[in-house]
Amino acid sequence: MRTGMDRICSAEEAVAAIADGASVACSGFVGAGHPEALTAALERRFLQTAGPTGLTLIYAAGQGDGQQRGLNHLAHEGLLRRVIGGHWGLCPELGRMALAGAIEAWNLPQGVLCHLFREIAAGRPGLITDVGMGTFIDPLNGGGKLSNRCSEDLVERIEVRGKPFLLYHTFPITTALIRATAADPWGNLILEEEAVIGDVLPLAQAAHNHGGPVIAQVQRISEEAFSPQRVRVPGRLVTHLVLSDPSEHWQTFGVQQDERFCAPALPRVTRTGFEGDLSTGVAGVACRDARRIIAERACQELQPGSIVNLGIGLPEGIAEVARERGLLEQVLLTLESGPLGGEPAQGLNFGAAYLPQAIIDQPAQFDFYDGGGLDFAALGAAEVDQLGNVNVSRFGQRFAGVGGFVNISQKARRLVFCGTLTTGGLDVRWDDSGLTILQEGQVSKFVRQVQQVSFSGQVAAQQQREVLYVTERAVFCLTAEGLQLIEIAPGINLQRDVLDQMQFRPIIRDVKTMTLSGVG
Repeated sequence: MRTGMDRICSAEEAVAAIADGASVACSGFVGAGHPEALTAALERRFLQTAGPTGLTLIYAAGQGDGQQRGLNHLAHEGLLRRVIGGHWGLCPELGRMALAGAIEAWNLPQGVLCHLFREIAAGRPGLITDVGMGTFIDPLNGGGKLSNRCSEDLVERIEVRGKPFLLYHTFPITTALIRATAADPWGNLILEEEAVIGDVLPLAQAAHNHGGPVIAQVQRISEEAFSPQRVRVPGRLVTHLVLSDPSEHWQTFGVQQDERFCAPALPRVTRTGFEGDLSTGVAGVACRDARRIIAERACQELQPGSIVNLGIGLPEGIAEVARERGLLEQVLLTLESGPLGGEPAQGLNFGAAYLPQAIIDQPAQFDFYDGGGLDFAALGAAEVDQLGNVNVSRFGQRFAGVGGFVNISQKARRLVFCGTLTTGGLDVRWDDSGLTILQEGQVSKFVRQVQQVSFSGQVAAQQQREVLYVTERAVFCLTAEGLQLIEIAPGINLQRDVLDQMQFRPIIRDVKTMTLSGVG
């Protein structure tokens, strides 16, 4: 057997093992866990040699910074033939290539994809789940296809025990690009300084079982063997070990290293240090903008003891309000990337958590989510229509994708969508006298019909799920008949500031005054 030392090579030598037409799966969540040294080396090889060509790129979570890093390295015509991905928004050029028909492209739910990796490793034909029913991923609505070049169906409807389900087809993974903190003399990998564990093990197993290379980027090589309980990927699966430069091994794409992402949670801590208390007291914000208003109102829905997921964007602000109100020690905030507890990080640090209680692997987290483990979730909403459908994935010729949104929105027991009523120049302030609209947005976000169904209001209504839609000036709930207005902010005019800014008229029965005080 080869030792880990025998497998050490440069990034250029490692990516030379990737053959034309290979199916390449890559680990990572935004920047956490992404093998930047490997994707950058693969791009250099293609630009210098025009090879490899015709690759299939597969990934579960979005990996990129919206500019150059992450999977943005691979957005080259000729290098890629097809892409099967969970979230596309951080790799805009990939999205452009998909919508332009330059590649075959599918958008599948993040949780489905990381579970598919396990099915692929095990040699099973597919994954059976109801996640995605009623959305654009449902074969009745397009099957997740983004390009008219797509040559096959990856999703089909089936019936199991008299009930409809989706069968997501497996496909070969012949190369895995993964990242770890360190390797030992046997090539065993640990991830103890990584902000997430992700899906490194099923990716390595899948590529190994298809006879392909497993290329691992690490920060260092240990001279001593690791204890077996620490090992996340057995060295027997790893074919190439690349010792990365620190400049290509940032803990996230937001920060090179932050020990709080891996430090153990203590009973009394703050996001900014290891002293103090998670309960810092209400900040007493004198004048609130739209983001703050939505976060405060949504935070009222948090209930002590709940297990919670907060999405990227506007919902991130809920964690700040929860900390101020002393709720972080009363609820368990989780992220689909694997952290449980602590406070979710924001921006390009999203996916990591400050001082988490635990970090589990991504497929296991989605097992928990899909089984109904989330008591509450708050997610973004780019478009909402009269049936309560939500679009977060496609906007004209820009494609963001759904990531973990479909799994979370379809399975959380209580759900709050967060978004402004209008967009494009909107400027509002809430003070002691109520809400003032300083400048109205130019574009309505509450439309007759969403461009793409990322969340099916009809399916949720049939399931009699509790769903709220929180904006800076009004709150709506989902009913069997459609969207109902239940609250408006003080200081605004119902007709002028709410109804005239929507493309449809919601159900109006008993409308209450929206407040921002109180703890759920």
